[in-house]
Amino acid sequence: MPYFSEIYTGTRSLFVGLGITLKEFFKKSVTLQYPHEHLEMPPRFRGHIELIKDTESGMAKCVCCGMCQKTCPSKCISLTGEKREGVKGKVLTSYILDFTTCSLCGMCVESCKFGAITFSKDYNLASTRRSDYVFDLLKRLEGKK
Repeated sequence: MPYFSEIYTGTRSLFVGLGITLKEFFKKSVTLQYPHEHLEMPPRFRGHIELIKDTESGMAKCVCCGMCQKTCPSKCISLTGEKREGVKGKVLTSYILDFTTCSLCGMCVESCKFGAITFSKDYNLASTRRSDYVFDLLKRLEGKK
């Protein structure tokens, strides 16, 4: 008697498994063909920071106050600015982000009173060299990478 009971239980579990497989077979695939297709990042995604361009002047909104640099617990931001003749305030000359030490905490973005930095949507960063993760954000803003 236990012999037929085991055959019945095995056959039943086989058809339950095949039913699940058949149901899943016709569902839409969630896999992307990676190099040719990319994910759409949600609005709250936090990539590395990037500068925001001022629409009027075409330059970075940053006024070189240094609050982002001071509030960063990782000390991964360094910026420099200079006073130029005929321009009110300082002009940003360099904005370096060392992404290897960044913890993506967002304190720099929160501390910027001028709305000059935001999180980027870059998610596909891959390299074997540490130097590829030290970004000059001013050059990236100008399109020079």
